[in-house]
Amino acid sequence: MNISYNWLRRYLPLTESAEQVAKNLTSIGLEVGTVEKVQTIRGGLEGLVVAEVLTCEPHPNSDHLHITQTRLAPDAEPVQIVCGAPNVAAGQKVICATLGTVLYSGDESFTIKRSKIRGVESLGMLCAEDEIGVGTSHDGIIVLPADTPVGLPAKDYYHVEDDYLIEVDITPNRSDACSHFGVARDLYAFYRARGIDMPLTRPDVAAFRIQQPEQPVRVRVENTDACPRYTAVSIRGVHVAESPEWLQNALRTIGLRPINNVVDATNYVLHELGQALHAFDADQIAGGQVIVRNVPAGTKFVTLDEVERTLSDADLMICNAEQPMCIAGVFGGLTSGVTEHTTNVFLESAYFDPVSIRKTARRHQLSTDASFRYERGCDPNNTLFVLKRCALLIQELAGGEICGDVIDLVAGQENTAPVPFEPFAVGLSQERVRRLIGKDLGAETLTTILSALEMNPRCDGDTIRVSVPRYRTDVQRECDVVEDVLRIYGYNNVEFPDKLNTNLVYGRKPDPVALQRRISEQLTAEGFREILNNSLTKVAYYEACESLPLEQCVRIKNPLSNDLGVLRRTLLFGGLESVQRNANRQNADLAFYEFGNCYHYDAALHTPEEPLRAYSEEPHLALWLTGNKTAQTWMRPDEKTSFYHLHACVQNILRRLGVQPDKCTLEDLHSDLYSDGLRIVAPNGKTVGFVALVSKKILKAFDIANPVYYADLDWHTLLRLNKQYKPLISDLPRFPEVRRDLALLVDKSVRFADLRKAAFETERKLLRDVRLFDVYEGKTLDFGKKSYALAFILQDENNTLKDKQIETVMARLQKTFEDKYGAKLR
Repeated sequence: MNISYNWLRRYLPLTESAEQVAKNLTSIGLEVGTVEKVQTIRGGLEGLVVAEVLTCEPHPNSDHLHITQTRLAPDAEPVQIVCGAPNVAAGQKVICATLGTVLYSGDESFTIKRSKIRGVESLGMLCAEDEIGVGTSHDGIIVLPADTPVGLPAKDYYHVEDDYLIEVDITPNRSDACSHFGVARDLYAFYRARGIDMPLTRPDVAAFRIQQPEQPVRVRVENTDACPRYTAVSIRGVHVAESPEWLQNALRTIGLRPINNVVDATNYVLHELGQALHAFDADQIAGGQVIVRNVPAGTKFVTLDEVERTLSDADLMICNAEQPMCIAGVFGGLTSGVTEHTTNVFLESAYFDPVSIRKTARRHQLSTDASFRYERGCDPNNTLFVLKRCALLIQELAGGEICGDVIDLVAGQENTAPVPFEPFAVGLSQERVRRLIGKDLGAETLTTILSALEMNPRCDGDTIRVSVPRYRTDVQRECDVVEDVLRIYGYNNVEFPDKLNTNLVYGRKPDPVALQRRISEQLTAEGFREILNNSLTKVAYYEACESLPLEQCVRIKNPLSNDLGVLRRTLLFGGLESVQRNANRQNADLAFYEFGNCYHYDAALHTPEEPLRAYSEEPHLALWLTGNKTAQTWMRPDEKTSFYHLHACVQNILRRLGVQPDKCTLEDLHSDLYSDGLRIVAPNGKTVGFVALVSKKILKAFDIANPVYYADLDWHTLLRLNKQYKPLISDLPRFPEVRRDLALLVDKSVRFADLRKAAFETERKLLRDVRLFDVYEGKTLDFGKKSYALAFILQDENNTLKDKQIETVMARLQKTFEDKYGAKLR
C-alpha cells in the first residue's frame, strides 16, 4: 500500500525524515518496501521563474519569431530571449526557463542552453503550459496576472512541493493499517512508547449538520448477516467538477487517477481512514429505495468496467426497487455512479462480512481497493464517523445540502447505541507477558503502550484488563495482545540473557525425499509419467557394450534366470523396455522419468579385508522422450519431440535444485549407446549428467521405430550442489533491456556454447543473455560453413542504455568472434 509522507503529517507532526519513518514502520511490523521521492510536476519546476517582458520586436529573419528583452529578477539586467509564441507582448508577466533548466517531455528531457535562433542569440525560453507540465495547452506562452512578483520561483507560484512515497507491505491480518490514519496511529504508539509527546490528530466532523429534514431515500437491509451495519446520507444540489489541485496531487502521489470531486472525495477518505464508501447518483435509485439483499443465481449485472457478470445467489448486492446497482463492498454498477450530470448524491458507508466479500471478489476475479479492505475486516464502529467526514468533504468540494436524518441500521434496525459493537475483552497476565517476551517491561511501560494502542488498560492485581478496539480484528487473545505490545516496544530492545541455552541447528543436509518429491511434481506437471523398473536386468544388455562392460556389473550368484542375472549399471534399458511395451500397444508418444539406483563393481578395489569396498550404489534420475510432443489437431499439425525439448526439461530440473545451467559446461558425449549427446559439467568440475539420442543400433535391438531421447542425472551430485545453493532475491529491473542481433558465418565445428561463453567473457557487466534463434546450413554458404543467428540481451541495472554504449559492446563482441573463431557477419 502506498503512503504519502506529507499526507501522513496531517495527522502526526513528524519531524524525522521519510527514510527514518520507514525504518520505524518496519520495526513495528509494517514492513516498508521502498521510499521514493515524488513530485507533483516532474522536475519540480526548478530553474523556472516569473519574468517580465519589457520589449517585444519582430525577428528580422522570421515572420513569426519575436525578440524580447526580459527581466528575470527585480534588480537584474534584462536578457534577450527569442520567442515564437503568437501571444507574446511587452508588459506581460510570464514563466521563463533560465539557462541550465531541464525541461521534460514524457520520458525525454532537454536542457535550456545559450543558442542562436535565425542568427539572433537567445538566453532562455518563455514557456507554454505543456512545456513545463502544468497544463496541456500549447496555444501560446503562459501569461500571469500583472501583479505577480518578478523573480518568484515557478514552484512557489504553482505550489509544487516534494513528497515521499512510502510503500508499506500490509500483511493480511493488519486491516487497521490500510489507511494513512491507521499508519499514523501505529507511529503514534511507537513514539509514545519512547516518551516522545506527539499528538495524533483525527479529522474533525463537528461541523456535520442536517440542513434539510426531507428523507429522499429509504433503506432496507434484508441480509443482516452479510451486512451487520449500514449507514448512509443524502446530499442534494452538488456541483460535480474537477477536484482542487491539492486533492488531485494527493491522489496522484499514491497512484490514483482523479475522476471528479465527489468520487475523489470518497477515494480520499478511503485512503485516509481505511473505510470504503460508495457515492450513488440519487436520481438513478429507482423507487427512492435502497435494498441490501441477495439476488437469484444467474442474474446478469454490468459493472463499472462495462463487463457483464453472472451473479451468484451468495453475492450481496446493493439494489434499488427494480434492479441491482452495486456488488456490495466490491465493485459499482455501470449506471448508478456519479457522473458530471449528477446533482443529488446518496452516500453509503457500511460494514460487510469479510468472508462474504472475499468469496464474491474471488468468484468474479475482482480485486478493488474496497474489497481489499472489506475482506480483511473493517471497523464496524467507524462507519458513521467516516460517513460524516466524507459528507463534509463533498460539501466543501462540490457544495450541496445534507438532507434527512443519517441512516444508521445495525442488524437491519435503527441504531441507538453510541458504540454498537463492543470491543474485544482480554485479560492480560503480567507474568505471562514476562514469560512470552523474556523481559519484565514493568506495569508502567505496559500500560503506556496499551493506552497508546487505544486498548484502555485497567489494572486488576497482576492482571491487566484491556478492551481491544474492533478495528484490531487480529488481536482477540492474550498472546495477540502480548505480540502487539512487543512490536511497539521493539524486538531489538529485548536483551539476551547472560546464559543462553539453545538447540539451534547451524546446518542441515538437503532432504533427499523432499527434493525427489519436488522434482517428481515438476516433471509430472510437464507431462512426464513416473515409471519403476526392476533393478535386476539382462546380462545380454552388457555383453557387447563398450561403455558399460559386463566386468563392471554386479552379478547375482544364484539368478532365477539369465534375464535377471545382473544389477543394472544404467536406467536406460529398463526405460527402453517400457517404451517398447507401450509402443507395441499403439501408445508411441511417451515421456517417462524414473528415480532409481545404479550399481557398479570395481575389481581393482577388491581386497580380502574389505570385500564390499569394490561395490558401489548411486541414485540416478533418468528421463525418456519419444514420439510426438503434441498430437495433431484441426489447428496445427503434430510436433515431434526433440533433443532440445529434453534438454530444456533437464535445465528446469537444474534450476529447481539451484544449479544454474548457464554456468555449467557442455562437452561432447562419446558412447556406443548414443549416436549424439552432451555431457553436463558443473562449475566445480563434477559431471552432473548427460542428454543424448539413443543409437539406432540399440533402438533396433528393442524394436523401437521412433527416435528416443534420453537424459541421465547423477542424483548424489545434484544433492551436493543443492546443499551449496543459497537463494538470492533481487529487485525487478527498473530499466529496460535491449536486444541486438548478429548473423555470424562460422566453421561447422564451432558450437553455440563456445560463442556464448566467449560473449560473456567479453562483456560481463551489461550482457544478460545470449540466445540462438536460427541455424542455417545450405548450398549458398561456403563448404564447411554454417550460419548462426544470435540475439544479445543487454541491460544496465542503474541507467537506460544509450546507443553509444550498445554499439561499443556489440563491436567488442563482433571482434571477439572474429579473432577467436574467424566469424564473419552475413
